[in-house]
Amino acid sequence: MSALPLVTAVLAQTPGTPTGPEFGKASPLGLIIVLVLLAGTFLLIRSMNRHIKNLPATFEPEHPEPDQEADDGTEHGITRTEPESGGKRREGSG
Repeated sequence: MSALPLVTAVLAQTPGTPTGPEFGKASPLGLIIVLVLLAGTFLLIRSMNRHIKNLPATFEPEHPEPDQEADDGTEHGITRTEPESGGKRREGSG
C-alpha cells in the first residue's frame, strides 16, 4: 500500500474547510443570477446583430471630391494652381 493517497487527502483538507451535507450546494439566487446574465447576453447579441445589418456595405463616400484634398495632405486655400497660359515657373520663386 502506498501512503501517497492518504498524504494527499490529509494535505488537501485544511482546517476550516466546510464539509458535510451542506458543502457545495448553491442557493436559488445563484441560478437566478446566471439566468439573468444569459438573458442579458442574448439580448445584447440580438441588438448588435440588428445594428450590424443596418450598416452600409462600404464606407466609401459617394462624392469623394471634397475629401480628396485632405487625402492628398493639402489644406484648402494653401495650394496654388498654375495658370493655363503655359508659362513655366522657376524653382525657388514663390
